[in-house]
Amino acid sequence: MCRGLESLPITCLERAKELRALFGSLLQRSDHTGQHKKSDKLRLHEVNEPLKWKESFDNLMSSQNGLCLFRAFLVSEYSEENIAFYLACEDYRTSKPSQLATKAKKIYEEFIDSDAPREVNIDHATKELTKENMKRPKQSCFDQAQDRIYTLMEKDCYPRFLRSSVYLELTRKTKTG
Repeated sequence: MCRGLESLPITCLERAKELRALFGSLLQRSDHTGQHKKSDKLRLHEVNEPLKWKESFDNLMSSQNGLCLFRAFLVSEYSEENIAFYLACEDYRTSKPSQLATKAKKIYEEFIDSDAPREVNIDHATKELTKENMKRPKQSCFDQAQDRIYTLMEKDCYPRFLRSSVYLELTRKTKTG
């Protein structure tokens, strides 16, 4: 299971803590007179960013701020292993061929193996396919397991995140400006 807040990179944890203040201060500083400078447009884009996260899980996952806040939310829900596995797979996919075997073993032992410290919840068939893929690791060996976890987060964790007090407060501040 999750090792708690200490397993979250300090930069991400700090970023998640600052997001509420960041968006709140941007709302207070935005120019409501209708005269916008280039820097104001950037701020207004950032201010509206949390509203886009509700449009789709992909929008949330493709936003650096959204991903940090979502990850911090998952830590608080004791299900951070899902996003950690997903991100490990993203990193693995871009690895050099010479690094694949070592990284694959590490990911498998941390997230897939039956006695993994942060075992993710995947079905038996996916687990067996991934185990078979480990014999000859390729950049796609975790694809099915990663897809299952992405779907799990999208169907289960993401709706809870959208109902969370942190997200609701952030969007309330964004809408009321």
